Amino acid sequence: MAPKSKRAMRKAGRYASTDDLTDGTSSPIPSDSPSPVPEESDDGGRTANAIRISDERSRDLKFVNFSLSMRRQTIVEDTELDFRKGGRYGLVGRNGCGKSTLLKCIANREIPIPEMMDIFLLSHEAAPGEETALEYVIGPARAEIIRIEEYVEKILTEVGPEAEILQDLYDRLDELDPSTFETRASIILRGLGFQAAGASLSKGGATVDKKTKDMSGGWRMRVALARALFVAPSILLLDEPTNHLDLETCVWLEGYLAEYNKILIMCCHSQDFLNGVCTDILVMSQKKLKAWTGNYDTYIKTKSEVETNQIKAYKKQQEDIQDIKKFIASCGTFANLVKQAQSRQKILDKMEAAGLIKMPFVEPIFRFRFHEGGAINGVLVSASGSAFSYTGKKEDYLFKNVDFGIWPTSRIALVGPNGAGKSTLIKLICGENEPCEGTMTRAGSLTIGRFHQHSAEVLDLDKTPVEYIESKFKHKFPENRTEEWRGVCGTYGIPSDLFSYKTQLKKKFGYTKKA
Repeated sequence: MAPKSKRAMRKAGRYASTDDLTDGTSSPIPSDSPSPVPEESDDGGRTANAIRISDERSRDLKFVNFSLSMRRQTIVEDTELDFRKGGRYGLVGRNGCGKSTLLKCIANREIPIPEMMDIFLLSHEAAPGEETALEYVIGPARAEIIRIEEYVEKILTEVGPEAEILQDLYDRLDELDPSTFETRASIILRGLGFQAAGASLSKGGATVDKKTKDMSGGWRMRVALARALFVAPSILLLDEPTNHLDLETCVWLEGYLAEYNKILIMCCHSQDFLNGVCTDILVMSQKKLKAWTGNYDTYIKTKSEVETNQIKAYKKQQEDIQDIKKFIASCGTFANLVKQAQSRQKILDKMEAAGLIKMPFVEPIFRFRFHEGGAINGVLVSASGSAFSYTGKKEDYLFKNVDFGIWPTSRIALVGPNGAGKSTLIKLICGENEPCEGTMTRAGSLTIGRFHQHSAEVLDLDKTPVEYIESKFKHKFPENRTEEWRGVCGTYGIPSDLFSYKTQLKKKFGYTKKA
């Protein structure tokens, strides 16, 4: 039922004059203020096509003939996209297959998504800056209200106050409700471990009024998550949301997202997280997207059953084909068997015309291979009474009285809250820093390989992947030629078309940095 004309005009006026939508002065928020997808404004060379068959007002989305390419390389072709309100979709596939590209395509509305549906893409932690946690979280919601208001004005001008879609837009404005911004944002931040403004903190903690520039990477990731959850968009896109989160926060986020009642699409490498959140799994493989109902474990079980039955059907069909071919061959030119041979050939032709059963495609499994280090007897690294702070002051110690030993057979998981000093302890183990008190002793012939939390800080982005790998290991393998270094990159899943890319990796191909 269309909204009443007077009510429509009254609501439009109320939201158009909301004082809370200013930046503290009489002027409105500028057009370059944070938007729902602030870091993903460029198309990155993507081309997408799709036909939407869902209704303009529907909270569900359905597309057919969806195709997506990147720099003329096909990622997905002629497939369906079907997202329902309340569906929580786990997007899985090999690194580099195009999962993040698909999320960016949706976020930038490169397919015909109704304008009334707002979208938020979370792909990385908040950038260090002068904004407090609270300010950073609220920013996109203010921008979204302005966007909806402009759309309302457009509908009122072009269609009039009786347009049915206005009711949906007013409902969304009521849901955002700027008068509750700070309260709701604080609740989410507290859920993610932030303390109230001015609260005394333990080492590594953060308050809602702390500036993002003063936070560790883990806390900035929580701020970015809070921003996405606060907006509660019609379509929430999360690209590896558990990166840099401690275990406690992952558990909280899993419970929160499991109750999300709009459309959620996320890439995640945690099987447990996918199991706890997802209602459906979307598999990106062989230039297709295939949907499976259920969480990740259900998908694995169902897929295994389907593939087992497919293999049986394939083998049975191949046996039937061979029997038919043998019979036709045995008939030869005998006149009394020619008709039977022709009949069997027609059966074979019909089978081929209908499409023969294929063996299931199996994704290649990547296996890490580590070069054997030299044998070391005894302890590799030992700490005795170790303590450390970056200022050198005892009152700033991140940890103290640390005693441990690492042996050749050790397999250790280092856990703790964000900012507690886990990465700092690893730096001490590697010899990058030395303890302020106590000792950190390493075996004389020990070599350590380290994967950094923030790869961009240690990679030379002016080198191509091949040049970087060669510069790091040329001294160990001086006889290697360029082709062999290219082979090393390929072994770790870096596509050959990226071997010659340099600083573009910084913005567009994050997975190559990790590889």
